Amino acid sequence: MTFRLYDTATREVRDFVPLEEGKAGIYVCGLTVQSEPHVGHVRSGVNFDVLQRWLRHSGYDVTFIRNVTDIDDKILAKAAEQGRPWYNLAYAMHRELDRAYAALNVAPPTYEPGATGHIPEMVELIRALIARGHAYAAADGSGDVYFDVRSWPQYGELTHQRIDDMEAAEDADPRGKHDPRDFALWKGWKQETEPETAAWPSPWGPGRPGWHIECSAMASKYLGPAFDIHGGGVDLRFPHHENEQAQSRAAGHPFASYWMHNAWITTSGEKMSKSLGNSLTIPNVLKEFRGIELRFYLVAAHYRSHVEFSFEALEESAVGFRRIESFLERVGDVEAGEVPQAFTDAMNDDLGTPAAVAVLYDAVREGNKRDEAGAREQASAVVAMLDVLGLNPADPAWGPASSNDQQLTEAVDVLVRGLLEQRAQARANKDFAAADAIRDQIKAAGIAITDTPNGPEWSLETGNN
Repeated sequence: MTFRLYDTATREVRDFVPLEEGKAGIYVCGLTVQSEPHVGHVRSGVNFDVLQRWLRHSGYDVTFIRNVTDIDDKILAKAAEQGRPWYNLAYAMHRELDRAYAALNVAPPTYEPGATGHIPEMVELIRALIARGHAYAAADGSGDVYFDVRSWPQYGELTHQRIDDMEAAEDADPRGKHDPRDFALWKGWKQETEPETAAWPSPWGPGRPGWHIECSAMASKYLGPAFDIHGGGVDLRFPHHENEQAQSRAAGHPFASYWMHNAWITTSGEKMSKSLGNSLTIPNVLKEFRGIELRFYLVAAHYRSHVEFSFEALEESAVGFRRIESFLERVGDVEAGEVPQAFTDAMNDDLGTPAAVAVLYDAVREGNKRDEAGAREQASAVVAMLDVLGLNPADPAWGPASSNDQQLTEAVDVLVRGLLEQRAQARANKDFAAADAIRDQIKAAGIAITDTPNGPEWSLETGNN
């Protein structure tokens, strides 16, 4: 089965046919590093990490670019509020983002360009748009340059909108525009309110790039004028991705063949965001759960499905993952085998991770029913599936288990097995009341018992490993 994906531009599920056989070029809009990353931020990183892992597993040579926006209005405003240089804030928050990605085993991209490192490419792209009649410098002396949306008849095709039905952004500055929906390609330096370090030389005077031109320039530099997949959060479809596509194609670049967008993480029905005050930063969540458990929670949902975040749902997901870990611990070290066909079919169906996780659970259940040889066979398939999803507990990216954790696990194992022996003896003596009391004692401690052909096995049912 060919990999099929839902293209948000055409609103159809399409076969993935790369521009160059055996290769895949992916560009994902990364974060604006203005504040600490929260669960909603890292979902996109996890989802597109699964995409690139699956394409690599399927034999593609993947070039994966994920940018960082390290200069914009919000960064300047937050830095001013905190009384620090904007570049210091951006650098510090970039490091926080790197730590969050690492904690969830999001593999580094092929390259992670920053906007401030690509000003010359942006200036050249703006010059090309002006030369083609699709952009203009404002006549008010501000130094601003705008994209002329009326000059590009296809404007709105990505999100299936008509220009006349669109409204200008509430915070848009109308000065110098031909049309209120024209968007900034270059922002002239405001000497009274912006630091000199936030301005670069250009043919239109000192200033800085607009948000949308950044991604167009960086995508073209590293993937060429045409590439396969452009991704990002669904909230970026308009205006960001609409504007990216318009300016790139108006400059003569075919740009992306497919568009993929991950859905939101919501809390109380609203998109998780700093502005709503409902965000959950990664360090805070990791005080209660391991990174591998949070990743499993995010992977288990389809990337296009909105997820209503709750710690109760995360706990339930974590319990399920600990059962998978307990099965692998019982079997011992195994090499990754072949992924089951049902798993492949699920992943090829628009990254159908919910169905893929169901195959994973089925393999664990089957393994718990089999003898040692059969359990090892199932475990090798489980490891292969976990590798694809970035969830293999043995992956060095998760780091070694601490010696204290290992000692605690061994101590609990001794105690639980002692209780299980007492329970078995009580049942042999037909003292079922005592056997039930021991079972209840084990359950009350948050420990689940699974009967296997090799005897009962235990795993933590609640709490954290």
